[in-house]
Amino acid sequence: MEGIMALSIPIFALMIPIVALWTKHQQKMAEMQVGATAEQTAEKAAQYVGQIQRLEDRVQVLERIVTDRGYDIATQIEALRDTRRVDEADAGVPLGLEKKERV
Repeated sequence: MEGIMALSIPIFALMIPIVALWTKHQQKMAEMQVGATAEQTAEKAAQYVGQIQRLEDRVQVLERIVTDRGYDIATQIEALRDTRRVDEADAGVPLGLEKKERV
């Protein structure tokens, strides 16, 4: 029993620094992993910010198109086409006036 005790004391004495070094190494590895994850997250966040800014710019352009008078041009063109159809059919003549015959 004394022989085992005499042998285990130096083994435990050598194990303490080994465990301390291993723990320190594990802590450094965990910090490096957290740092890498934070860097990736920051990079993705920057990409998302750029993408969101591009989408906001596109929405602003679309809002400008819809609210400008230029968007109403298609409606005005269609209204003019409808007016021409009425004129071609000689419809819409005010009451009390006779239609003129075309030569």
